[in-house]
Amino acid sequence: MTDQTHYDIAIIGGGIMGCSTALRLASGGMSAIVLDQGDLGQGASGVNAGTLSLQIKRVKLMPYALKGHHLWEEMGDAVGFAKTGGYTLAFNAREAEMLHERQTMKAKAGAPIEFVSNNRLRAAEPNLTQKVQAASFCPEDGYANSSLTGQYYRGRLQDAGIPYREGCKVTAIDQGAAFTLHTAQGKITATRILLAAGAWLKPLAALLDVDLPVNARVNTVSVTERMPPLMSSVIGHATGLLTMKQKANGTVLVGGGWQGLGTPQDGRGTVNTATVKPNLALAQYAVPALAKARVTRSWTGFEANVPDFYPLAGALPNVPNAFVLGCVRGGYTIGPYIGQLMGDSILGREPEMPLFDPGRDFEKDTI
Repeated sequence: MTDQTHYDIAIIGGGIMGCSTALRLASGGMSAIVLDQGDLGQGASGVNAGTLSLQIKRVKLMPYALKGHHLWEEMGDAVGFAKTGGYTLAFNAREAEMLHERQTMKAKAGAPIEFVSNNRLRAAEPNLTQKVQAASFCPEDGYANSSLTGQYYRGRLQDAGIPYREGCKVTAIDQGAAFTLHTAQGKITATRILLAAGAWLKPLAALLDVDLPVNARVNTVSVTERMPPLMSSVIGHATGLLTMKQKANGTVLVGGGWQGLGTPQDGRGTVNTATVKPNLALAQYAVPALAKARVTRSWTGFEANVPDFYPLAGALPNVPNAFVLGCVRGGYTIGPYIGQLMGDSILGREPEMPLFDPGRDFEKDTI
């Protein structure tokens, strides 16, 4: 731990976005410190299903997802990256129409998505149900091991000489010539601050008298016992309510955004069996052999969002030298890249792609 107490910027939140921003800022000459109330990379960054699928990204965020996906590929084995390709399935006419409409738009936005015949699908994934009416494929899809997030970024921060403090909850922020952060490990002062605390952004911004319209989803992930080879690709569903992949050790991870219980302020969320059951039923419908698999564990993670489901990335309204980064739908994929953009903006550079004004009018947009 460093004895320094004043920094050019203090970053509150040690997930993918906070750490990637810190690395960018340090490369530009700023002294930064990363603070996390828990351990680095153990919020949403470390408990999600690890899916890196372009097929489930929003159209307007596709350019960011493509850049982020490339960064994950560069991280490689250090984060358990695997490019397997991915199939998204439709089981009835309504889902097929939805799949065609959405994937066509995403392909136009730059994702290498194509529609495939049943013969090609079955040749690639023979254990899938025979009840598929339509399918799309993206060769870039894959996954990483989200449990390695903290270890990876801890190493990157150490290599860059960037101090970080874990178990360092910020309880108050005073504003003056600089910001004074009151933490569980003493006071820290910084000329600038970046709020990058994911689902905890709302109470954190409230310390600066800013009301951010942040809500939190309680996403659930389940993992099975080790199974014989059942799938070699990432498998998804047209509704977005299913993602699956089989790891090298034979376990199958099942996600899809089904909701657990709890709030970030309560601590960890809890699994809701009423939503786990339909999630697993959909997985078993897609791959019937999963009916024989025992689920060894289910867990939850908080995912922050705002009403229009686009990121918060830019200056915090009405607080000079304060910034916010979060609420990125598909933030696991996009996080490393949007952190670089945020860093460039704070350094006074023109970001390669536009950021997302936290002071904008929020209107829900589902495309």
